[in-house]
Amino acid sequence: MSVLSDRALNRATLARQLLLDRASLPVTKAMAPLLALQAQIPRPPHVALWSRLARFSRADLIKPLQARTLVRATNMRGTIHIMRAADFLAFRGALQPSLSDGRQSIVKKAPMPPAEALVAEARAVMGADGATFNEIRAALVKRLPKHHDRLMGFFVRMTVPVVQVPDDGEAWGFPAAAAFAPADLWLGEPVGDGEGAAAFVLRYLAGFGPASTADIQAWTGLKGVAEILKPIRARLTTFTDARGRELFDVPKAPRPDEDTEAPVRFLPEYDSVILAHADRSRLIDEKHRKALVTKN
Repeated sequence: MSVLSDRALNRATLARQLLLDRASLPVTKAMAPLLALQAQIPRPPHVALWSRLARFSRADLIKPLQARTLVRATNMRGTIHIMRAADFLAFRGALQPSLSDGRQSIVKKAPMPPAEALVAEARAVMGADGATFNEIRAALVKRLPKHHDRLMGFFVRMTVPVVQVPDDGEAWGFPAAAAFAPADLWLGEPVGDGEGAAAFVLRYLAGFGPASTADIQAWTGLKGVAEILKPIRARLTTFTDARGRELFDVPKAPRPDEDTEAPVRFLPEYDSVILAHADRSRLIDEKHRKALVTKN
């Protein structure tokens, strides 16, 4: 196998994430190669796109969110991301097992109402127009007073496919405490199994590869990545990194020469490039990473 240096991996990831050359694309098309932008708070995705696109204004992101061609939704690792609505529908089902595992690690053996009843109550509170989780928890504890409001809210967030509702009056598109709506009601389509975990891994590699199984798991949150790779392994190109770990990639993805010039780019906090790999040495030397990322 060919060995890829950290610098070569850096250039590959920057190219795919539109950070070597700003792209002349509308936001909805740019989101296809990016796959998803970390959006735990409203402002960073705007900065991320401003650094990647030749022309960008806040309205360029807010309008497709209002038009429902993009969604800001609970996604990988239970965190909020912006992605194309079509991709959310394609991959949200593949994420549910890992979200359920994360849910159970918190809920554990705490007394909870039956899942179907809790989900039904939460959906009724949200309705088609949405509700904040403060409102959802307050309503749930009134209807199900014997149970912990925070645990019920967390159970709902990690079980029901939900999207956040844009607010016309907010500069970045959403208030700090945004309303959530059931994704099927917001998008007018059921959220089913979608395209499956293997298809999701291929899209991750196209956007962030070459990558190891640990890298894939770290960003997607998927469990059993080695097993997911087995049926698609013949379709992939493999490399090793400077530490001898096996890396996977889609064959025709960009892999620029490691000496390709990389211009200065300003990344927001929590940019997906910062979080996309278990081994982040392609982005920053480990001795400096503690200055960039805290334990939280």
